[in-house]
Amino acid sequence: MQTVNIHEAKTQLSRLIEQAVKGDSFIIAKAGKPLVKVTRLDAPPAGQTRRLGFMAGEIAVPDDFDRMGSAEIERLFGDEE
Repeated sequence: MQTVNIHEAKTQLSRLIEQAVKGDSFIIAKAGKPLVKVTRLDAPPAGQTRRLGFMAGEIAVPDDFDRMGSAEIERLFGDEE
């Protein structure tokens, strides 16, 4: 996460806000000491980013998924023991 000092934040505020809206939060510091974190309003709380299952109910995996194409694979590679 990017840290900027107050002076830089004042001069680059528009660019920094655009960056935060895209999901890249940043920290504003004074004399090297972090003061505030700027993030988009609808960002999930820290530590609660959820990736697994984010498309639940939108994708169906066939029951024979692990056997799909087995005839073609057998034809290509054969049973050479």
